[in-house]
Formats: sequence, C-alpha cells, structure tokens
Amino acid sequence: MNTTTSAATATRAAAAAAPAAHLAGTPAVPAPAANSVLRVPPASPEAAAAYFGASLAFHADVSDVAAALADARATGEHPGFVVIDSRSTASWDQGHVPGALHLPTALIPEQAARLLDKDVPVVTYCWGPGCNGATRAALALAQLGYQVKEMLGGMEYWIREGFEYRTWEGHETRDADPLTAPVDADDCGC
Repeated sequence: MNTTTSAATATRAAAAAAPAAHLAGTPAVPAPAANSVLRVPPASPEAAAAYFGASLAFHADVSDVAAALADARATGEHPGFVVIDSRSTASWDQGHVPGALHLPTALIPEQAARLLDKDVPVVTYCWGPGCNGATRAALALAQLGYQVKEMLGGMEYWIREGFEYRTWEGHETRDADPLTAPVDADDCGC
C-alpha cells in the first residue's frame, strides 16, 4: 500500500469511527481532504466561540456604529464611545463620519491624552478594508492604555452603506450599494 492509499484509508477510518450524534438530521460530510474548505477541519465549538467573541471585542461594524451614533443624536445622550478618523487631513476633508475626531495615527502619541478620555472606548477607522491604518491607530491607542475597537469597512463602507458623511463642502450621502446594505430597509438583520 502506498502513502496516498494509507492516508485515504486512515481518513476514511477516522471518519467512520467519529461519533455521528452531533450530526443527526444533517447530510454526511465528506472526508476533510475532499475539498479545500474542509482540508483543515473547523475548530471546536468552544474554540470558535472564544475566537468569534474576541473578534467582536476588537471590531465594530459600520452599521452598528452608525446606528449607535444616530440613537445618541436622537436621544441627546453620548453613544458611549468616540470615533477617531486616523487618516490624513486631505482624506478627512474628502469625507469623514459626522462627529468623528480627526487624529492621524502619527499624531496619536502626542495628542491622544489631550483629546481622549481613557474611560471612554474609542472606535478607529481609515479608508476601508484594503487599508490597515485603523489597525495601526488602534494599536497605538491600546499601547497608550485606551480601550479600542476598529470599525470594519472604514470610510468606504460607511459611504457604500448610504450613511451621511461630511466633506469640506458640507454633508453628503449616496445611495446604498445593494451589495453591501439593504436597499429598502434600515436593518440588514445580521
């Protein structure tokens, strides 16, 4: 028997020996080597819960940030966090989240203490998913002792989801991109 046959036999034997009680009512799953999705098996439910729970502790969704800011404006209360735009002045002028503070990443060490309260969580953003500026800003703030989350999607998704933004000319909005946000609803149901 060659190595490939031995591996395939071992995989089939392990799959046959695995308890199937947790799969009641679900179709049989092919051996993990059968496709690239299952080549590395999923984490245990406990490990997955820890990972995804941690992810939510580090990240905020554009829609959730927008909803919390809108609720705060409607009630006149503080949203419980401060939004920081970590981009350049030219980028800020091009468009930013209304109510955000402008604090470019390079200026965080010298200006954060003057602008921010360490008891109020901070949400950072930059251009979008292809930019790690918000991550660098979040790291700089965390190293200074601030509670911080990164807004996933950044300014790109803020605009693509149809939320109002401010430019040097005033407030603007665009229609929501149907690939990123519901067109005829306030909530995606996520």
